[in-house]
Amino acid sequence: MKIYKVAFLVSHPIQYFSPLFKKMAKHPQIDLTIYYCSGEIMKGVKDAGFGVEVKWDIPLLEGYKYKFLKNYSPIPATLKPLIGLINFGIIREIAKNKYDAVIVHGWSYVTCALAYMTAIFNRIPVFIRAESPLSRELTKPKWKILAKKPLLSALFKQVSSFLAIGRENREFYKFYGVPDNRIFLTPYAVENERFIKNYVDLIDKKDEIKKNLGIPSDKMVILFSGKFIDEKRPMDLLLAYEKTSAENKALVYVGDGYLRRNLEQYVKKKKLENVYFTGFMNQTEIPGYYVIADIFVLPSAGENWGLVVNEAMCFHLPVIVSNMGGCAKDLVRHNENGYVYPMGDIDKLSFYLGDLINDKEKRAGFGKKSLEIVQEYSYEKDVEGIISALESKKNDKFHRDF
Repeated sequence: MKIYKVAFLVSHPIQYFSPLFKKMAKHPQIDLTIYYCSGEIMKGVKDAGFGVEVKWDIPLLEGYKYKFLKNYSPIPATLKPLIGLINFGIIREIAKNKYDAVIVHGWSYVTCALAYMTAIFNRIPVFIRAESPLSRELTKPKWKILAKKPLLSALFKQVSSFLAIGRENREFYKFYGVPDNRIFLTPYAVENERFIKNYVDLIDKKDEIKKNLGIPSDKMVILFSGKFIDEKRPMDLLLAYEKTSAENKALVYVGDGYLRRNLEQYVKKKKLENVYFTGFMNQTEIPGYYVIADIFVLPSAGENWGLVVNEAMCFHLPVIVSNMGGCAKDLVRHNENGYVYPMGDIDKLSFYLGDLINDKEKRAGFGKKSLEIVQEYSYEKDVEGIISALESKKNDKFHRDF
């Protein structure tokens, strides 16, 4: 049995990635080292989208080998593409350690380019894992796509394997000339086991939690979780909620951001009832909101994936997602576990809300199907995909043949 020595370059510790790294580190065929370009999040930093300081309350650095690289950027930040991360140390790390493969998350920073060039120079297979969905790419101006296509195509010809997070991401790679035999599925996932356990532990306390939050027990709870920013379109949900004729409804917004004031002012102006704003909730706090929910909605205009949908599905929830949600084609089976609607179509969103609010049997059936589907989107599946990519290269040191 071959053991593969793998480097994985990531911008910073991410709550959704750490469990994957643990799974990879436990696999008998993977000797893993994670390289982080920034450690700001470990100290707590103000998140531009949430508008508040964020420091995750779950362990992010346990169960795997990692190293923080010194960042030489004059304006260090993970939210400043290209020059926000300049970590020259990745050159030495890749050159000296004789890895069997280098996995790079994305291509937005100088450090990514350094990693690609060093691995290619040393004839080490490079794998890309990124998030870009084709649907979002095609909303960009044509001139931008035309300018970008030769650059990405040139980069992609030097890459051995592409770790697709879902169908839209696979189509993105194919759009830029990557053949199917270079693409391996590593579906975007959350810690399913933890969230499903949270559901089991909390479901019998649903009414108690609603009471503590001041939500009447007879109300069907519609849940939004995320940043209150234009891209997430939280106002669409509020407008659809207002139009929905059902009376036994409540709307809970979990999160924060610069649009919160607009939302609250609209609620006050229109005298809308049973609309609640919780503020930012950390990882150990948010399960209590999923468990009181009856319907989950992601109305985004441009979402690379939408991992909150995975989380909601672990709580047996029917989901309503706009067609611009990157996860829509993977996680939402229309009229089986939820609905996909045209982004910005308030009438359609309102109709689907009313349909689910008024049909208990349908909500239960959709929720059961959600749980079934989301369990196929797991870290175990990710590791399987990575092993398949590694196995496909075991007889060759370097590939660039498309």
